[in-house]
Amino acid sequence: MSFERSAGILLHPTSLPSQCGIGDLGPEAYAFADFLAEAGQSLWQILPLSPPGMGNSPYSAISAFAGNLLLVSLERLADRGWLSKDKLPELKFNSRINFEEVKAAKLPVLRQAAQRFLEGSNGDRRRFEAFKSENDWWLDDFVLFEVMREVHDNKMWSEWPRELARREPQGLRKFGLEYQRRLEVERVVQFAFFEQWRALRAYCAQLAIKIIGDVAIFVNYDSADVWRNPELFYLDDKLQPIYVAGVPPDAFSATGQRWGNPLYNWEANKARGYDWWIKRMSWALQNCDMIRLDHFRGFEAYWQIPADEPTAVHGKWVPGPGDDLFNVLRSRLGDLPFIAEDLGLITPEVTALRERLGIPGMKVLQFGFGDPGAHIYLPHKFEPNCVVYTGTHDNDTTVGWWRSSATAEEKKHASAYVGEAEDGIHWAFLRTAFNSVAKLAVVPLQDVLGLDSDSRMNTPSRLDGNWGWRYQPKALKRELIEKLAAITTVSDRTPQVSGAGQQSNREMAEEFAA
Repeated sequence: MSFERSAGILLHPTSLPSQCGIGDLGPEAYAFADFLAEAGQSLWQILPLSPPGMGNSPYSAISAFAGNLLLVSLERLADRGWLSKDKLPELKFNSRINFEEVKAAKLPVLRQAAQRFLEGSNGDRRRFEAFKSENDWWLDDFVLFEVMREVHDNKMWSEWPRELARREPQGLRKFGLEYQRRLEVERVVQFAFFEQWRALRAYCAQLAIKIIGDVAIFVNYDSADVWRNPELFYLDDKLQPIYVAGVPPDAFSATGQRWGNPLYNWEANKARGYDWWIKRMSWALQNCDMIRLDHFRGFEAYWQIPADEPTAVHGKWVPGPGDDLFNVLRSRLGDLPFIAEDLGLITPEVTALRERLGIPGMKVLQFGFGDPGAHIYLPHKFEPNCVVYTGTHDNDTTVGWWRSSATAEEKKHASAYVGEAEDGIHWAFLRTAFNSVAKLAVVPLQDVLGLDSDSRMNTPSRLDGNWGWRYQPKALKRELIEKLAAITTVSDRTPQVSGAGQQSNREMAEEFAA
């Protein structure tokens, strides 16, 4: 699919300086959309919106379809009468999220608001009933999974009583009757999430801002998806993984990376007409305008590790579904506005698959200044159908990379390529990205703000302490907006705003909050 020349910012909503200890879908999200529009940006790239599992990672989700409840704005619920404003938790702003503190303070209030919603005659009730009816195909299983986890002390689903782990109809029916009220509360909080997300997305659309979402190729073993569809994965007769995902040993790790996600049984998926994948991608496109496909190379071939192996050393490459899956998706969903995360060990076969599908790949400037083989990440090697980044959520910030990670040789090559920048290496990289032929240019907000390694979002080898960065209130200053807008304009990446987009941003914020 061909994209218009445009530019944008990578920022997960948890990084917004909202109340209640974590970024959410409330006023600060609308303020950030205003910032994007005023700075000439037409893309807002986010990470997966799913409820995170291990390590608070959005790529370690307990559902491919549900929303992350920590993103629900309690302020907006108070505005709609779901709770009184004096019930809002008072958590002091911190530049790093304390996830456990936030969960303890926010989730009980959110569920109390849901109880109040169910007990009252809120004007949103008709929309709630419609939401349940339209989404019962994923919602009912997810709320069952979520409440069962709580009832069984967050044990993995395979450790639950047999009738629940194996989804025996009588067991599910009995549980559903016993916990009917709690299940309905979980439906309400999911309704709250998607009401707020879709209102924010509609607001962005009015500003000619498109949302780039993110779909991780694999799902957690401990997820509603595997519990609901065990036949789609390589599981044994005890419902344990036979093979797990990862990547082979390389220059960065002598034992590779053993991610532990259960691998898909692609033959079983094909036999079902890839129905789960059709639902997954259809849902993603209902909630975002474009989709970044994480670990795209796994669709061509993936690293299969026996589940009893402690490392990734003894895995092997196994063919993925390739064209077959994407041909089915295209036949059912039409044009596929996808971006391929094609970083790492990429073979000619992976590149050929991406090119046959017409999906743009990713170019990360930080990767381009090593040996000559790394020059594929530099603009003089680009073809227009690609997305250029200064860095991603998995990289150090550009300033952090420059100060701490870049070798003397890389610095010499980078200076020769992007020039000596009096306003900082991050601006030199940003200008290089925006001025390239790449159709899409996306920059992490940390690089716009010129922040160092303390503001890094994720360090892949670190097990905890990730995903918690937030930007400071009032960081998006007028001079920053004007500078970014000027670069965007001269590089011909300014969006064309429709007549509806001429309405006052603040007026629209009030309209969507109503």
